[in-house]
Amino acid sequence: MQPIDVLCVGVASYDFVFSARHHPGPDEKMSADALIRCGGGPAANAAVMVSRMGLKSAFAGYLGFDPFGEMHNEELRTAGVNTELVVRGDYPTPVSAVIVKPSGERTVINYRSTDSILPRDSIVLSGTHPRVILFDGHEPELSLALLSQAHDLGIITVLDAGSLNAGTSALVDKIDHLVCSERFAYEFSGLSSPDAAMKKLIAHARNVVITLGKSGLIWQNAGGAGRLPAFTVDVKDTTGAGDVFHGAFAGCLAMEKGWNETLIYSSAAAALCCTKLGARAGIPEGAEVEKFLRLGRASH
Repeated sequence: MQPIDVLCVGVASYDFVFSARHHPGPDEKMSADALIRCGGGPAANAAVMVSRMGLKSAFAGYLGFDPFGEMHNEELRTAGVNTELVVRGDYPTPVSAVIVKPSGERTVINYRSTDSILPRDSIVLSGTHPRVILFDGHEPELSLALLSQAHDLGIITVLDAGSLNAGTSALVDKIDHLVCSERFAYEFSGLSSPDAAMKKLIAHARNVVITLGKSGLIWQNAGGAGRLPAFTVDVKDTTGAGDVFHGAFAGCLAMEKGWNETLIYSSAAAALCCTKLGARAGIPEGAEVEKFLRLGRASH
């Protein structure tokens, strides 16, 4: 395998994204205004973001031999993502139905066979030495095995903690950078404010970022603490914004960008993702992010 800047480990799904006037109620039938089909999943989306930054990315996870797996695997390759560490099998590819309202808020229903969760020995890092490994927590056994290898090799590690589950719980105190959602922060800490939750999270990871959606983010590490407001954009669909933030964050670490620059760049990339329907369609090119930042279209 060629040298990799960022290896993204976790889940890949195939998404059906419906644009609808509202989220349906009980027994309600309705028509969608638009439909987009594309690859999805936190780690897979992050890998595409890294590639669009002009870096070399790879995705490690499962895709079935079914049509959804074939389409997604080809989509990743077309996006420039290395798929040599993708495990293929006869279990179905995870599939998601996403319903997006005009406000950009969305509801997601996902199906993933537990049989497709990969064992710890399914992938090894021999032959590749990524600068950064991003885990999304959806491959808990494999992630723990790769994390052990990463520590031995001195590889920077990042956890995308979207929600509290077996994978994120097992990884949270073993990684270098915890980048989590407000939901995870509350679930993990048992508290109901970001600042209070941060006090508990920083005891588990050296670098912590809590993303707060339209309220921006807060962070803390040995260098200090702070907050960053969100960029102002015309929101069409928030699906994938967190995935893009994590991918951009990992990419910036691989490029050895400064801390503030990393947070600003990642926030801008996530904001741009919200301006289009469908997570994969909304992932911006690196040049697009740089132009957005030059124009200063921020709420700061």
